[in-house]
Amino acid sequence: MGYNRGSQRGNLIVLSGPSAVGKGTVLSFLLEEYDDICYSVSATTREPREGEEDGIDYFFMSTKKFKSLIKKNEFIEWAKVHNNYYGTPKKYVEETLASGRDVILEIDIQGAKQVKDSFAEGIFVFLAPPSLDELESRIYGRGTESEKAIETRLENASKELKQVEEYDYLIINDQVEKAVKKLKAIIVAEKCKVKN
Repeated sequence: MGYNRGSQRGNLIVLSGPSAVGKGTVLSFLLEEYDDICYSVSATTREPREGEEDGIDYFFMSTKKFKSLIKKNEFIEWAKVHNNYYGTPKKYVEETLASGRDVILEIDIQGAKQVKDSFAEGIFVFLAPPSLDELESRIYGRGTESEKAIETRLENASKELKQVEEYDYLIINDQVEKAVKKLKAIIVAEKCKVKN
């Protein structure tokens, strides 16, 4: 009896959760200490925040260009969130998975639903705050948005937290280091899983 893991396809890991839950922070810590995974950069029509770089944090583009890519079916998922478009370029993800490397997506809950429709074999991880109060203080702590935008994010977060049962794993982000350790454990365990 033998086995060959050499040609194994990579896993697609989807990390999502409410806005300001710390997805970006957890992901950046993970990528610093675990280099056996590729981060898929998303495209967006929103303005860059201070310190963000095109092609590294996001592919920043006009609404017109984004819509033309939707028409060409160039995204594995896309959504309009808080009046901006976000999407995951299909070509990069497909090529990386085919080469045997894992890919991680950091996307919102709408996007995760679309990915589930086209990548049922994906591994879906929900990152949740310890509480809604904690999430509220994180959003206010950013200091980047209007009162109305903050209210919208909190309303959405309350609805989004009810989606947790659609995911394979739940990680409570009460301490970044613990959350990163759990996410890494999930990725490693899934890589070792014997698949049918």
